[in-house]
Amino acid sequence: MNENQTTPRIQDVDENQTTPRIQDVDENQATRRIATDTAALIALLDRADSLPGAEELRTRSYELLGAGPGTVVADVGCGAGRAVAELAGRGAQAVGVDPDERMITVAARRWPDADFRLAGAYDLPFADGALHGYRADKVYHVLDDPARALAEARRVLAPGGRIVLIGQDWDTFVIDADDAALTRTIVHARADLVPSPRVVRRTRNLLLDAGFTDVTSEVHTQVFTDEAMVPVLANLADMSRTAGAITAEQAESWVAEQRERGRRGRLFLALPMFVTAATRD
Repeated sequence: MNENQTTPRIQDVDENQTTPRIQDVDENQATRRIATDTAALIALLDRADSLPGAEELRTRSYELLGAGPGTVVADVGCGAGRAVAELAGRGAQAVGVDPDERMITVAARRWPDADFRLAGAYDLPFADGALHGYRADKVYHVLDDPARALAEARRVLAPGGRIVLIGQDWDTFVIDADDAALTRTIVHARADLVPSPRVVRRTRNLLLDAGFTDVTSEVHTQVFTDEAMVPVLANLADMSRTAGAITAEQAESWVAEQRERGRRGRLFLALPMFVTAATRD
């Protein structure tokens, strides 16, 4: 700043002049950050929906759900709403539920004929026994109390209703890399940033504990070998670096190796997706 430039002192500012309070600035920054995070999550979900095997996995979940004409089903944590639209296309009365208002806005814009509601997994907007089916895809790992969510699922399901949960175990990214120890560190450090990273291992027992029956578990493993998955691997390394588990140099070197593997068609990433289904007694 020019030393001769005159700047207003606090007492020179007109008391009637509207100036942003610190908390207003903080709130605006938080709002922008949330909007950016939501947009990034939507982009990630869209990319996941387009991966090989993703459509087949969704279809399998609809089959296990028993979704069809005359059934009322909820997709909890519906995101941008694709599954809700597909369930409605099978003749079900489908309702999408998500706690993110911006996500619901995007879903409603993409699928204007679908039913979307703002709510979280712990407090669903349905009466007791109102649903024939409950579906949650890549949701339970972000919950700090999965058992509470299952109790709520049981409440809204009618006797004989079906629940289907899809998710990954965040410790089971299977990645080929020159440095196996560093790779394990990256995977486990990223997992530790997730509220419930290993919930899929517990889901069968959690369902049994909640009083569900006919519990089944399936694993559908997707294998990727080209550079399209490099951004996913780069994100793993970056998050681990941010957590302090690895250095910036280690992250850079590891990602460079994966990028080169992808360029040569030598990348290997296997991602098991677990599908657990049960019946409300």
